[in-house]
Amino acid sequence: MPSSSNTTIVSRCTIYPDQKSSTIKALKLSVSDLPMLSCQYIQKGVLLTYPPYSINDLIKFLKRSLSVALAHFPALAGRLQTDSTGHVHIVCNDAGVDFIQAKARHLSIHTILSPTHVPECFKGFFAMDKTVSYSGHSKPLVAVQVTELKDGIFIGCTVNHAVTDGTSFWNFFNTFAEICKGSKKISKSPDFSRNTMLDSPAVLKFPPGGPKVTFSGDEPLRERIFRFSRDAILKLKLRANNSNFRSNSAEIFGKQSNDSWKIVNGESNGKVDPLFLKNNETAEISSFQSLCAQLWRSVTRARKLSPSKMTTFRMAVNCRHRLEPRLDPYYFGNAIQSIPTVALAGKLLSKDLSFGADLLHKNVVAHGDGTVRKGIANWEKEPRLFPLGNLDGASITMGSSPRFPMYDNDFGWGRPLAVRSGRANKFDGKISAFPGRDGNGSVDLEVVLSPDTMTGLENDDEFMQYVSEIV
Repeated sequence: MPSSSNTTIVSRCTIYPDQKSSTIKALKLSVSDLPMLSCQYIQKGVLLTYPPYSINDLIKFLKRSLSVALAHFPALAGRLQTDSTGHVHIVCNDAGVDFIQAKARHLSIHTILSPTHVPECFKGFFAMDKTVSYSGHSKPLVAVQVTELKDGIFIGCTVNHAVTDGTSFWNFFNTFAEICKGSKKISKSPDFSRNTMLDSPAVLKFPPGGPKVTFSGDEPLRERIFRFSRDAILKLKLRANNSNFRSNSAEIFGKQSNDSWKIVNGESNGKVDPLFLKNNETAEISSFQSLCAQLWRSVTRARKLSPSKMTTFRMAVNCRHRLEPRLDPYYFGNAIQSIPTVALAGKLLSKDLSFGADLLHKNVVAHGDGTVRKGIANWEKEPRLFPLGNLDGASITMGSSPRFPMYDNDFGWGRPLAVRSGRANKFDGKISAFPGRDGNGSVDLEVVLSPDTMTGLENDDEFMQYVSEIV
């Protein structure tokens, strides 16, 4: 299997915005940004066919387009700075971003896409490996690496996670591609407002030298892309919604100390209007919730947990449309919260799919304006970093989204063949959801598990019956 050490750096330079930042001088990190300072930079990239021009011309086009894109996203060309009061800001000082040209001409598209498990070589297609977001005080907030393959190009984009969430990341990456394709006006301008509920006077204190990641990063892992067609997901949705069992009230298994709100398994726990929950109890379980529930069941079974072991499925949600008044859809920064749903392993496996799907559904339904605001208030009382990882061996963390426009990254010679991520923020139980390349409701799940658990999942007939064959 191709390894990450097979990539050769050809050149490295700094790209600056083609226009100086004049309207935005600084952006204060919000209650959603600050917890991400202990997370590693986001690493996502696209695999493309070889362009109809030379690699030298491509590099020129990409550098120019990146420079123009940065003028629309001046914060990404800046650096982090902590002021005398302890508040962290993005200073829009036009310090620039890293641009790296690399080559791995011995690797072909077929070589890196055909293996069952994602090969290590993809980790070599990204810059700033294992860089913690707090490092943005001294390091660029963005790095773009362009790797030339035998018959293709991989463009890897690395962005500080305390500066962007997935929505902002893909808006920038899409804009970069849109400009390279020849657009003179960008279609989705970022909103840099900071007069929102997410702005806070709270101060997050850090240890000397800054925070560290909350997972080891040294454990052996296996990574695989599982593809689900629209038809397969609709079958899952039908199972989840048509069962004889749809609980009228989900059970409360307790609040986890690291969660910054009071919603567990859709129950208000005195914090959300019960009428809000009651009116939505019979709403349809979504396709994605059905898929997540099946994954939760099958990974729990593959881990061979004790029936009395508490399991957690943690799902990141976009809060832009959940707040009232709503944030701009292209609000720049993080606007996410993580919803934990818990269940005993024995109960999750002894009941049918709808049990877990119903728990996930109720939690998402309950996460409205009131819940988001209470989560913010709870965090302000006790500012803390986001605890990534799987410390109890029974957790799953779902990130990214099949709604992100990943395959819109057409740089001028066609849509991506595939979307892949780097090493960043990966641990046993980390899942990322991508849209399927074919669209039409298909979904790809990037699943990262321990080797034994991955083997168990691959031998789980209930799960694998829905997985599409690799073509």
